[in-house]
Amino acid sequence: MQSKKMVQLIHELENYTECWKQFIHFVNLARAKKFSSEEEGQFLETKSVIVQQMELILASVESGTPTKEEVLTLVGSAPSLRYLSEMNDAALRNIESQWHRLYIGWHSALGQLKVAQQGEESKPFLATLFDKKK
Repeated sequence: MQSKKMVQLIHELENYTECWKQFIHFVNLARAKKFSSEEEGQFLETKSVIVQQMELILASVESGTPTKEEVLTLVGSAPSLRYLSEMNDAALRNIESQWHRLYIGWHSALGQLKVAQQGEESKPFLATLFDKKK
């Protein structure tokens, strides 16, 4: 992968993990039953960004984890903050557990990209010239 594309993908994945932080923030608001209709809208927007960005990232990264199905399952299990606020504690803990597994998986993929980027940066100049011709 070219260095410029690698840097862009790393940036996109870093932003993507921030969306995952927002997701769990909203889950916590639902648990506390302290959310507004504006936050409900923001939650739906966050889920939309998560799904759309996932497609873009998975098209560029051959990570294998997390899978599209895992992400869609989690996002689909949280249709709204109101729905989450009506769940029992065990169900919310399950969502948190799924979220944590995915969040760690995305950070693993990010780490792999950063390792690959460092490998590219440490290549001798002539090797990078020949790679560009491929």
